[in-house]
Order: sequence, then structure tokens, then C-alpha cells
Amino acid sequence: MTRRTRVMIVDDSAVVRRFLSDLLTKAGFEVVATAPDPLFAIELLKKDRPDVMVLDVEMPRMDGISFLRQLMVNAPMPVVMCSTLTEKGAATTMAALAAGAVGIVTKPREGLKNFMQDDGNGIVAALKAAARCNVGALSRAPAAAAPAGSAGRPGPAFAPPPAVLAPMITTTERVVAIGISTGGVQAIEQVLPRLPQNAPGMVIVQHMPEKFTASLAARLDGLCALQVREARHGDRVLPGLALIAPGGRHTRMVRSGAQYHVEVVDGPVVNHHRPSVDVLMRSVAAAAGSNAIGVIMTGMGDDGARGLREMHDAGAWTMAQDEASCVVFGMPKEAIKLGAVDEVVPLGQIAERLLAGASRSAVRGAVSAASR
Repeated sequence: MTRRTRVMIVDDSAVVRRFLSDLLTKAGFEVVATAPDPLFAIELLKKDRPDVMVLDVEMPRMDGISFLRQLMVNAPMPVVMCSTLTEKGAATTMAALAAGAVGIVTKPREGLKNFMQDDGNGIVAALKAAARCNVGALSRAPAAAAPAGSAGRPGPAFAPPPAVLAPMITTTERVVAIGISTGGVQAIEQVLPRLPQNAPGMVIVQHMPEKFTASLAARLDGLCALQVREARHGDRVLPGLALIAPGGRHTRMVRSGAQYHVEVVDGPVVNHHRPSVDVLMRSVAAAAGSNAIGVIMTGMGDDGARGLREMHDAGAWTMAQDEASCVVFGMPKEAIKLGAVDEVVPLGQIAERLLAGASRSAVRGAVSAASR
């Protein structure tokens, strides 16, 4: 009797896991395990090792590309990436192939159920080809560093996800960081109400004392199609949500897998401010890279200029409010002087350009990543 190829499916969607399991079982594979994220998969791999793996890219706690890199060091096996992000020629596709993936299948953004039930969707063919790969050639580490163990036995020892994760090359969601100060209340009221309900998730630092920011958020929430509220520690950054950094504390953005969250923390005054725009924007540069858009608006001083430059250098699309529409041109002027700004925009056009930048940032980010 011919031994069936043993498959593990790692995807955060229960629907995808179910339909994919049914499809592969009908095609003659043995689905030995499914996992909703890479950390769960790591625990399963300690007990049993499949012949091949189907792996998504965007998942909580650790993204698929980071997991793939670890897998190729600790327990190399043929991996087929299956994600909406793996379009032909996309930077994420190239990153997956460079990390050791042997096959790429792109999930559609619409009609997912029909795609998963279609024998001709390419997944079965990709896995059959993957099962014939030379596993020994997949290792990214010297033989002496390879983990003990074989198929069906425990052995791989994975490192936990790093405390600070490098930004993913591309995610389906963009995030926005806005810094603003003197004249900012009136200015932000010219921007947020012009954004649609599904606008990219954003975090805003408006220099204000403690307790005032909650009132600002409540006022803006009443004016806008998108939801606006004061940020709380651990909040996710989601489309249609604008988070206002609380006065008296710093707000940072962090990444967990393919998801973005905020940390509201105590800390010393930075550039004479708490919250500081620089603190936010530097964290966005580290967490989101080219998946972000940075906007610096009216304000006195230079808070945010260096942070916006770090975002720009990380591949984010960056904008500054123009002098004519600023109450005080200090913050935008300093950012422009540092070479941190891709586009100088009048106040009345910031909302429009921000939405345009949400699609443009993916292009700029891919080019930036390729040049590094």
C-alpha cells in the first residue's frame, strides 16, 4: 500500500483550514495537523513532523515569513505558501521564496470558499511537487546545527518570536501615523471627517495635556464616519479606527504577527512633549516599515522630524502639511529639512493624499525593500 503524503496546514482562518483539509483528503493526502498560527504549529511539530506544510503569511503572534525562516533552520521541510499576499512578482512572494518556500499559491481576495473547493486551484499540484523535493537541500543551517529527530518524532527546537519583530514586507492593511501640535485641533478637523469609514487604521499624536485628549477624541468621533477614540494599552490598529494618543503618556506601535497594536507607556519627556510624535513614529518605522504612511502637520518645534525620517527610510510614504495652511510651520519645516518628506500637501488635500498614499506605499515599500 502506497504511503500517503502527510500535510500540516497553518492558517489563522478556521474556514480555510476546514475546506483545505477536505480538499487535500479527497486528493489522497493525510492531513495530520492544523494550526491557527505558527506558535501553535511549533508545539505540534515537537510531537509529529509532516512531509509537507501549507503556510499562510498574515497570522497573529508571528507572521508566516518569519516562521518559515525559523523552520528552514530548525526543521527544514517542503513548504507551500498560500496567501492573498503572494501575487506573482510581489515582494512578499520573493521574500517567501528566498526564505525557502518551494511553492506559491495565491488565495483570491473574493470567492475564497469556491476557490478552496476547486480541484484545479493549484494547491494539490503544488503539494504533490513539494513532496518530491530534496528536503536536505532546503536546510538554511549547517548539518551540525540541524535539530535531532525525524518524521513522526519530536526534535525541532524553535526560538520564540523576538521581542521586536522586523516589519513584514507587505501586509494587506496600511497603518497611518499622524503628528500634530499648535493649531492641530482645527487642522485635524479638516482631515478626519473627509476620510471614509474604511480608512486605514491610524494613531495620532496631538500635543495636549492629560485628560484633554479624551475630549478631543469624543469630539472628532461625532464628526467622522470612522471611529475615533483615545488609545488604550493593547488596542489593535484597525481599518476605520483612529486612536488619539493620551496626554501625559507616550504611545508606541508594535507588531504581533501581521497585526498592529499600541502600547501606552510612561516615560521621560521627549522633545519637550509627552506624548511625543518622535516616539510614535520611530516605533511605526520599526513595526510597520513600508506598510505605513506618516503625516506631519502644523506645530511648533521639531518633534516628529526624526521619527518621520526613520519612517521614510524604512519605506513608508511620508507627507507634510504645506506652509501656507499651517498655523505654525515648525514641525513640517524641520521634517522637510531632514529629507523625511515625500510630498508637501495643503491641508485641504491631506485626506485625499493619505488615501492615495495607502495604495502607493505598497509600491514604494517594494522598491525600497528591493534596493536594500
